Amino acid sequence: MIPVTENAASFVLPIPASPASIPIDLPISPFSTINNKLFPPQQVACHKEQSSQEQPKYEVADIFNRYGEEYRQNHKLTTDQLNVMYAICHCRTAEYGFHADVCDNCGHIEKAYNSCRNRHCPKCQGIAKLKWVEARIDELLPVAHHHATFTLPNQISVLSLHNQKLIYDLLFNSASQTLLVFGDDPKWLGARIGFYGILHTWSQPLWPHVHLHFIVPAGGLTDDGKWIEPKYKGKFLFPVQALSIVFRGKFIEGLKDAYYAGELVLPDKLKKLEDEDEFEQWIDMLVSRNWVVNSKPPFSGPEEVVRYIGRYTHRIAISNHRIISINNGQVCFSYKDNKEKDKSKVWKEMVLPADQFIKRFLWHVLPKRYHRIRHYGFLTNGKKKANLEIIRECFKSEKGINECAKVITTDDADGIICPKCKKGKLRSFLVTDRYDRILKFDLSVFLKKEARDTS
Repeated sequence: MIPVTENAASFVLPIPASPASIPIDLPISPFSTINNKLFPPQQVACHKEQSSQEQPKYEVADIFNRYGEEYRQNHKLTTDQLNVMYAICHCRTAEYGFHADVCDNCGHIEKAYNSCRNRHCPKCQGIAKLKWVEARIDELLPVAHHHATFTLPNQISVLSLHNQKLIYDLLFNSASQTLLVFGDDPKWLGARIGFYGILHTWSQPLWPHVHLHFIVPAGGLTDDGKWIEPKYKGKFLFPVQALSIVFRGKFIEGLKDAYYAGELVLPDKLKKLEDEDEFEQWIDMLVSRNWVVNSKPPFSGPEEVVRYIGRYTHRIAISNHRIISINNGQVCFSYKDNKEKDKSKVWKEMVLPADQFIKRFLWHVLPKRYHRIRHYGFLTNGKKKANLEIIRECFKSEKGINECAKVITTDDADGIICPKCKKGKLRSFLVTDRYDRILKFDLSVFLKKEARDTS
């Protein structure tokens, strides 16, 4: 759908649900021609995302709109899953109201329906990602940053479908405590490290694949306020095989505690585990496996850290760009086969019945208000500001931090570029909800522009 663009003189405010005209006065004479009334229903398009990628031909919303009603009739869904389906289906439609933006350079005005802002929506992650990354800039230190991944075995990933919060919390706790223990150990560092973890629950074909991504600065803060660098600087932070063993032990201990406390929900396929002997044998099988912990080489610099966290933090199970076709109840999408050795064939296609695609997508809907990004160590919320000040005093330099600040300014985090003049940024001045109620009406953007024009 092509965005509707207009000049201020011909701007018509779109109120989809209101059949009557509502007078409105704009007390700024140069802009009085914008509009004196709100008119009846009119089609409004959304802003195109500022991306080098073309707009996708198909969306998850198309699949939900075509096959969602039948799926809901034949499957029992949680309230969270129903809400996600509703949000994705109605994102950037009249159901969420509309907003109007004005360019702070040329005065050009655009209008668009509001986004649903649901964290599972493929169309709503761009702005959230930019805001989160911008907030992390001030936390970056002029040191190497490591990327570590902790992955649960497939058997437990499947179990997480029936025990989401329990398994996810246990994963966060076990993995983070493992890193903190190794940091505190003088053999490896002997200081309190700081890091944040990002939960992903899917594989490329949308199967349950629960894992955590951690970004870990190379070094730690001692109790007396000194910065300690890792002993194997430039190679690795901690040995992954040792991390794997400790992580496995902590997770298994927590899983057994939950089982014997009666907190673990067992699906039909695992009902035999209600017998304690069967459960212990199942645990022995899990212990005998290698638990995957990966640690990649340090990032080359602050810019790479920023690019990386922007790529991973607000991912969802599948993006709209991966959907190839929707036809005759079948959904075709692309996926990356990480086991393929021939790099030219790493991207493949998969076809699923629509109900199976919806089922797999909904597996990855997180519980309401569940925090999928968490901070630990000297980056723990409430303590990180004071800790970072102490660490920077240790370095007596902010060179690396200032370099990072330049990166975010190139990412247009402070607004969408005007499609007309290509210089200014679109600033929101009017926002309504689905019931035509005005949530925001800010004339300051016009006043600022008028002041610049007359100066």
